Amino acid sequence: MCHELHLRGIDFRRQVDIPVEYKGLKLDCGYRLDLIVHEEVVVELKCVERVLPVHEAQLLTYMQLTGKRVGLLINFNVHC
Repeated sequence: MCHELHLRGIDFRRQVDIPVEYKGLKLDCGYRLDLIVHEEVVVELKCVERVLPVHEAQLLTYMQLTGKRVGLLINFNVHC
């Protein structure tokens, strides 16, 4: 996916650490976005049999922590 974005000249960053702060204390929670496109769209990539509510919650948490209003949850699981 990153290669396709690059070929199209679309600005993105991958594996972006999300800083979390609680009452002035920086926490190392290990939150990491799969992709952020144009610094506006949070993209969470999965390869699972089916998308579960926990996956949706993960995306919503990332959106809330980053202050982004748009997110995509993409499941690449394909049966051949």
